[in-house]
Amino acid sequence: MKIHLNTLGCRLNEAELEQWASDFTRAGDHVTADAEAADVIVMNTCAVTKEAVRKSRQRTQRLQRSNPTAKLVISGCYSTLESPEALAELGVDLVVPNTQKDDLVKVTRQLFQQPTMPEGATQPAEAALFRRNRHRAFIKIQDGCRYRCTFCIVTVARGAERSRTIDSIVEEVNNLCTNDVHEIVLTGVHVGGYGSDLDTNLYNLVRAILQQTEISRIRFASVEPWDLSPEFFTLFENPRVMPHMHLPLQSGCDSVLKRMARRCKTGDFSEMVKTLKQVVPNFNVTTDLIVGFPGETEEEWQITLNYLRDEQFGHMHIFTYSEREGTKAATLPNKVPNTIKKARSKELHELAAAQKSKALEAALNDCVDVLWERGEPCEQGFIHSGYTPNYLRVSVISKTNLSNQITPTQLERIENDRLWGRIIEAESSEIIET
Repeated sequence: MKIHLNTLGCRLNEAELEQWASDFTRAGDHVTADAEAADVIVMNTCAVTKEAVRKSRQRTQRLQRSNPTAKLVISGCYSTLESPEALAELGVDLVVPNTQKDDLVKVTRQLFQQPTMPEGATQPAEAALFRRNRHRAFIKIQDGCRYRCTFCIVTVARGAERSRTIDSIVEEVNNLCTNDVHEIVLTGVHVGGYGSDLDTNLYNLVRAILQQTEISRIRFASVEPWDLSPEFFTLFENPRVMPHMHLPLQSGCDSVLKRMARRCKTGDFSEMVKTLKQVVPNFNVTTDLIVGFPGETEEEWQITLNYLRDEQFGHMHIFTYSEREGTKAATLPNKVPNTIKKARSKELHELAAAQKSKALEAALNDCVDVLWERGEPCEQGFIHSGYTPNYLRVSVISKTNLSNQITPTQLERIENDRLWGRIIEAESSEIIET
């Protein structure tokens, strides 16, 4: 069968898509980027906000209209929370809830497999993410969350925490290394809670990956701040663990954090960031923030702004609060008017832009190793984009195609909010390969 895979939302959704791509390929099916040519279309949906729900419905409808004869399989948080009647209106042939995602490929093939063996079953399988123009692999290490932040619908959609074994994750990483993957991102709903059901933890997992694999670069998806122990910080002493973490703060005011049922206060967060930057001076912390949470007063908003001005984030992912039925926050009084939410969002975006510029300026003249993920032909050769170890995006013009190679790069200038660099070694013979 020809399978088209599509997704919205978080890195966990992306990790699941990559796993499905690999599983379909191993089973003999062909993963195609062309939805119109597919026999089966698989859509992994999101429901973190009302806007995500709208986009999930819109994307699903568009895929169905692009190829009405294809079988349409839908999974993810939106499909898990939505009623069967609403999904039927989208022309869905199969709904796979989050709790059954591990069986999606098997169930899909049982229902829709063609009677003849596809040609692809007899051909070697290239890493699925390369065919999707990706060079950083997302690895799902766990699912579900035991906490109940009052704004979060994802914990309802994803259910209880379920961790993969260390051995299975190590095996996946080694398979990726065999397929010339150099960088992984460990992802899940509650990444920092990994192993809570297996009598282990995230620290032990990373130590095992470092000891039992040759993967060059390890990153983390979003990790809740309260999950980080002093022991965990020592992992960053190893240069294979990239000096960047996305730590969702959500608000810079402790009284708002209390209404959100967050387990980290601003003072604790500041101490954590300070510790990380002591381990690695150029450590980059990025974060999530919610604007206009129910009951957020002008005083609380100013406390948040003042706190954030004193911190330095490489990037802020800013959400305007979106009420989600089924969450405790939806029942809280004193809703913030949309006009005020928009004004506060604008103010925070301006602060975020200023801090991002400061982070880019601080990186100028550094020499860092960059993993080049893609290349576009140009008159001088190729324009490549990639990320520094501390997750700053950088571009370079090279004479040769550097795709999926790691090279030492001098960061020389900023153009359109992007770092531009120069390859240090001679491109013809001294490119560092891993």
